[in-house]
Amino acid sequence: MSGVQTVTVGVDEGEQRLDRWLKRKFPQITQGMVEKFCRKGDLRVDGKRVKASDRIDAGQVVRVPPLPDTEAPKPERVGKITAADAAMIRDAVIWKDEHVIALNKPPGLPSQGGSGQGDRHIDGLTEALMFGYKERPVLVHRLDKDTSGVLLLARTPRVARRLSEGFRHRATRKIYWAIVAGVPQPLKGTIKYGLVKGGGRGEGEKMRCVHPNQVETTEGAKRATTDFAVLERLGSRAAWVALVPITGRTHQLRAHMAEMGHPIIGDGKYGGSGQENLGDGWGAQLGGDISRKMHLHARQITFEHPVTGKVMTIVAPLPPHMERSWKTLGWHENDVPADPFFDEE
Repeated sequence: MSGVQTVTVGVDEGEQRLDRWLKRKFPQITQGMVEKFCRKGDLRVDGKRVKASDRIDAGQVVRVPPLPDTEAPKPERVGKITAADAAMIRDAVIWKDEHVIALNKPPGLPSQGGSGQGDRHIDGLTEALMFGYKERPVLVHRLDKDTSGVLLLARTPRVARRLSEGFRHRATRKIYWAIVAGVPQPLKGTIKYGLVKGGGRGEGEKMRCVHPNQVETTEGAKRATTDFAVLERLGSRAAWVALVPITGRTHQLRAHMAEMGHPIIGDGKYGGSGQENLGDGWGAQLGGDISRKMHLHARQITFEHPVTGKVMTIVAPLPPHMERSWKTLGWHENDVPADPFFDEE
């Protein structure tokens, strides 16, 4: 084991996640080790406790606890990527160039490893997406395990920093599609409830909504804003909605819709079938031929290309279970505007 080390973040190393920076510096570190160091407070930045997902800046000083001397296998590389998994993740590519790769993430596949996520996740399969490059592509944002849709990866660290800047400065626009229980009223609006951790970690974590007037006085609460628009209705029982997260909090869309009384269909965490729905009296299952899987899909993303400067819009087709639900309900993807929030009335 090494002793405690103090490492200063280099000029060209800033604006990246702490866990990624640490694993580049010390290849023997696994994601599980990083999470454990953070939970115990052994890993600190400028003397303060941190989370693995926190971003570091050039010049900050990182306290690294004792590490094993030999390189340990990374969780995402336990075993060998099977031919089936390599084919699956390559089939998920919906667009790529020399700098960026866009995936249509399948539902049920975590974006990254961590608490309770296991070894099979997008980050662990990126070796199959190198396409002749020497380095694996890097995730620049995440989707929940059960959320499908468009996910961007950067093919170089420089591109990763630029894409991350777009997310932090809200220059990147994401539109999600969902089916929710009941029909939100009004049909278009904005949700501004804050969010605070309600317990659990990783995918087990659950967020609790906080009234906007109480965010400043609620410890740990953060402001969160979501735009919503109803696209189609199934009587008063369910609605096809478009959702735009103005902020990017954990489980934001799921928690916000449940707080409105309209949980996302199939979302057992925020509106299981046994949970009373205060909006229209429906739980988060529709029954019949509608899948019990979560109906939340990152439909499209619009961003400024980090190298060419061109504004790009990537659209991800619905996953099979949602495609079947749309067919059952008689809804058609081409019958609604791509961005209903900018649609002229």
